[in-house]
Amino acid sequence: MISEIKLKPAAVVFERHFTAKELAALWALDKTTIRRLFCDEPGVLKIGKANRRDGKRDYMSLRIPESVALRVHMRRSV
Repeated sequence: MISEIKLKPAAVVFERHFTAKELAALWALDKTTIRRLFCDEPGVLKIGKANRRDGKRDYMSLRIPESVALRVHMRRSV
């Protein structure tokens, strides 16, 4: 069980994390576009509830590490 958990290096945990709004401003894109780009990206911190049963809408806050943003930018700029 414990051996199956992959721990992230401290560098990733403590590096700068962007909100979708912050990254959207830096990249001159809409925050909805940023959310779509990063919602399934490995390494993105997702905070919130999904598949709610109380009738309220699902919402996830994303925190995007700088290294993940760089990886996506490099992959999409080819």
